[in-house]
Amino acid sequence: MPDLKINFEVASFLTSAPNISHMHMPADVGYEIAFAGRSNAGKSSALNTITRQKNLARTSKTPGRTQLINIFELDPQRRLIDLPGYGFAKVPLDMKLKWQKSLSEYLQSRQCLRGLVIMMDIRHPLKELDVNMIRWAVESDLPVLGLLTKCDKLKSGARKAAVLKARRDCVALGGDITIQAFSSLKVIGKGEAIATMSQWLQADDELVDHNDVVEELGDDEL
Repeated sequence: MPDLKINFEVASFLTSAPNISHMHMPADVGYEIAFAGRSNAGKSSALNTITRQKNLARTSKTPGRTQLINIFELDPQRRLIDLPGYGFAKVPLDMKLKWQKSLSEYLQSRQCLRGLVIMMDIRHPLKELDVNMIRWAVESDLPVLGLLTKCDKLKSGARKAAVLKARRDCVALGGDITIQAFSSLKVIGKGEAIATMSQWLQADDELVDHNDVVEELGDDEL
């Protein structure tokens, strides 16, 4: 198998855009992975953990502050897209509708999108908006990685039960859906998440085996 070529630690901020019509750069070529989730699901913290950078994605004590599509570059052909958080109850309705439109425009028109990572609080997974996002991805033949964040909040048994239940609930949705536990605080699930996303970002002639990637990262990354 080829060596792992995707290095998430080199991610750097490229640009921000209020909506898809303002995304003049980068062009719709190469490979992108989009990160989505409710505004209090720990999306920014997860991005920082995956890239091993403290401040790549800005975190806030007030969920719902991020209103832009933020684009991070791994190399000239590969990018990570941080989409605006959705569903936070204290955000005004008109702002929610604006964000939902921005999300919809990006997801429906971006041809280089290779997969969707959805962050969900492990204590409250698969809310209506989460399920809607997953259904859209399935209908568009996009793979989904569901990260059940803040898993350090649960004991081991409860954590495993939550993951298994979420996996069972996703069976009815069909498609290519991977569900795993994740914690930014305890760095749990990082290796598995990187392995899945590395597969998505590989060109067709340089695919790597998922298990080889996890082994290369080492047990301390899992």
